[in-house]
Amino acid sequence: MIKLAHPDISEREIRAVTGVLRSGTLSLGPQATAFERLFARKVGRKHAIALNSGTSALHLIVKALGLGPGDEVITAPYSFIASVNCILYEGAKPVLADIDPVTLNIDPAQVERRITRRTRAVLPVDVFGLPADYAALDGICRRHRLMMIEDACEALGARYRGRPAGSFGRAAAFGFYPNKQITTGEGGMAVCDDRKLADLIRSYRNQGRSFMGGWLAHHRMGYNYRMSEINAAMGRVQLSRLGSMLKTRRRLAGTYRRLFRERLPEFTVLSDVPDAERSWFVFVVLVPPPIRGKGRDRLLMGLRESGIECAHYFPALHLQPVLKRLGYRRGDFPIAEEVADRSLAIPFHHRLSLHDQERVVRTMRKLL
Repeated sequence: MIKLAHPDISEREIRAVTGVLRSGTLSLGPQATAFERLFARKVGRKHAIALNSGTSALHLIVKALGLGPGDEVITAPYSFIASVNCILYEGAKPVLADIDPVTLNIDPAQVERRITRRTRAVLPVDVFGLPADYAALDGICRRHRLMMIEDACEALGARYRGRPAGSFGRAAAFGFYPNKQITTGEGGMAVCDDRKLADLIRSYRNQGRSFMGGWLAHHRMGYNYRMSEINAAMGRVQLSRLGSMLKTRRRLAGTYRRLFRERLPEFTVLSDVPDAERSWFVFVVLVPPPIRGKGRDRLLMGLRESGIECAHYFPALHLQPVLKRLGYRRGDFPIAEEVADRSLAIPFHHRLSLHDQERVVRTMRKLL
């Protein structure tokens, strides 16, 4: 079996984790504080708050910015479901805007068309590690006096016009699930430049405690969203290795691009775009239009039966059963639906050999 994803764990991470276990300090210790400081510096922010998932990071940003019932937040229909769920958690309304067919990120022109008197924020997602068009989105938000929240959970190490992903908007969220550029097992990070916002997120993640009170003094309703010392120790090492791991991912992506160009040119691979540098998160291809939908699904099943893990990244959010309450239907976002019906994620991780990549492409060609 060729796995879809595999974390890149070295002996350094193992030593760091066992060191924490031997220390006896498993939570609220120096590892998380150090990881936060290093991460903030890496992404060009003043503050970083370590959390137990990227979803938690995005949720607390939405909450700390005061978004709630009666507010609308514009976001993309082509993303992991957390980007919409975090809006719903706080009783705000997700308003979807279609995506650009090349970048697969939210289309700024569509965002502007969706603004109403209730709109308070725009939440772009850096899909598959490519930063959104922040020049255009920032201009829209400034003109309409809207907050911008960057979902950079898939984009650590990416850059837009020389600036790192995560440095745009009022705040940004990152995720460290095992298939991401770095992993902490489970974990996430919220980043911002506003000290008051950072302190509020810290309070929310720690059961509403305040810096001014004791362990049993709770100043607001909060959550247990803390990152453990074990996860943070692993994250510190992973962050120090980010450059080499991104280099490996770029090499693997380059090999896939060459193989598809030579052997399956009818497939569409993710494009480079001006002003943006992708941080490779997963390797997604778009199947030819004639086999979209059911044909793509047959290809997916054939690959799995041939011992090659693959996945449908991403289904269109507005067609997910749990989100029917938003009132959207098929046809509302034609570009997102077209891309979703053609998307196929294939194995992408540091353990892939050239033989593995050739086998993946060769098998796909045989199954067509």
